Parts: sequence; C-alpha cells; structure tokens
Amino acid sequence: MISILIPTYNYNASPLVLELHKQCMESKIDFEIIVIDDGSNQFLNENREINSLENCTFEELAKNIGISRIRNLIASKAKYDWLLFMDSDNFPANPDFISKYIKKISSTEKNAFFGGVKYLEEKPESEKLLRWKFGHKRESIALSQRMKNPYQTAFVFNFLIKKSVFESVLFDEGISKYGYEDFAFIHSLKNKNIEIQHIENPAYHLNSETSPLFLSKTKTAMEMLLYISKTNELANFETKITRIYKTLSYLKLQFLISKLFQVTQLKLENNLTSNKPSLLVFDCYKIGYFCYLNAK
Repeated sequence: MISILIPTYNYNASPLVLELHKQCMESKIDFEIIVIDDGSNQFLNENREINSLENCTFEELAKNIGISRIRNLIASKAKYDWLLFMDSDNFPANPDFISKYIKKISSTEKNAFFGGVKYLEEKPESEKLLRWKFGHKRESIALSQRMKNPYQTAFVFNFLIKKSVFESVLFDEGISKYGYEDFAFIHSLKNKNIEIQHIENPAYHLNSETSPLFLSKTKTAMEMLLYISKTNELANFETKITRIYKTLSYLKLQFLISKLFQVTQLKLENNLTSNKPSLLVFDCYKIGYFCYLNAK
C-alpha cells in the first residue's frame, strides 16, 4: 500500500516514526517506514530504536550524499506502490493523517498529493524568528490559495506520489546541496503534465534553525539556483529570483545591485538576525546575493 520515506540529518526522527507507525497500525494497511540518516553524528542511538518497530527500518550512511541523492536512494528501497515523503522535523497535525491519505488514493485516480504545512503559533526564541516567520508567511498557505497555484505552493515533504510516477521524474542529483531541489522536482512534474492534487492534511514543520544558520543555507540555495540557471538542464526553469534578475539585467542594473549588496550586507544581516526580522529585507538580501554571485 504505502512506503513512508524519511531522510534525516542530525535530527531525532523517532517521535515522527512512532506517530506514523501508530496511525498505520490503526489503519490496518500494508506499510513500511524507511529512515536513512545522511552521514550525521547526532541522535543515532535514538534513531536506531526505530529498527525495533514492526515494518520500520533505520539505515546509516557513512557520509553525507545530499538531499536529492538520498531521496532517490530511499525511494529505490521502497516496496509499495505509493511513496509518502516526510522530513524528520515534520509531525502530523491530526490523528487521522494517514487515513486521510489512504481514503484519497482509494477514491481517486490522481497520482500526486500535497497535504500542506503548518507552523506552531507560539513564537520561538528571538534567535530563531526568521525561519519561523518565513514559514508562517511563505509556506503555510491555505488550501484555497494552494489550489490556485498548485505547482508554486507544493513541497516535497508531506508529499504522496505513486512510485511509478516518481521513477519517471526523480530528483536532480546535480543539485547536491541545500536549495531548490524541491522546486526543480515540482517543475519536472509540471513539465510532464503530472497534476498535483492539494488537500487539507497538514503536517507541522518543526524547524528550529537559528537565523544565522537559515541565512547561511539561503546563500547556499542561491548558489545552487545559479548552478541550475547556468546548466539549462531544466527547460523554462524560472523562479521569482531569476525573473527579477532577468528584469534587472534588461535594465542593466544587476551590477549596481551587486555593489549595493556588498555595501549593505552587514546591515541586512543585522536586521535578519534581530528580534524583528523583515521578510522584505530577506527578499532584498536574496536578490542582492544572487546578483553578487552572477557578477563574480
């Protein structure tokens, strides 16, 4: 019936696995839960306990292979027809999370589903506000809005897809570091006219990254976006950042923005790591850094 796939890195996946295992057992379905650790050195003892659960396996990789490769690897080990991708810092928002997905795949001929994402309402400590604020405003999107832009508002966590369909797309393993691997995968589904059905079945994203770490990962994501935009491996691959950059280039302003970024980078980072981070500043930071990368 369903293979639940959970890559993890320096995170305790046990609480998520216990909840999913409980729901699967209550639903009385054929299932497996596969967790693979991507070369981390934390929570290994906790995650090894996953092997004691029925239909659950935990595997450790000797070195980090990156999010795209590990998702392809974990999918290759799945034995059931449906793949449910989760991240280890997810948690089902409702006790009928699994049963909702089972009802959907039993009553429709659609091949891919996205259940949505939520963030906890309680604000985290000030050094973690940027990631929390970004998640609330940019990722936690109402079903009615997601349905209007199904490819722009889906992520590959809390994402259910038929295995045969996934194998016709796969993740681009050239995207070896953090950033835009989800976007590229969703874009490939769009190119192949594979419809994503959005439903109301959210999972919490319990991301606890500090603002400096999130900024560092954002810069890595911009570097990967530059790689993707230069390789031309994905026809018509376009993001908000690349669209803005094209406009700036047309107006011959990209080098000016690059210089402005270098002058203001520290001020921007001071805002983004403060207790009142601005998402407008965050957007300026991303396009500024992207222009800087292109100008190098």
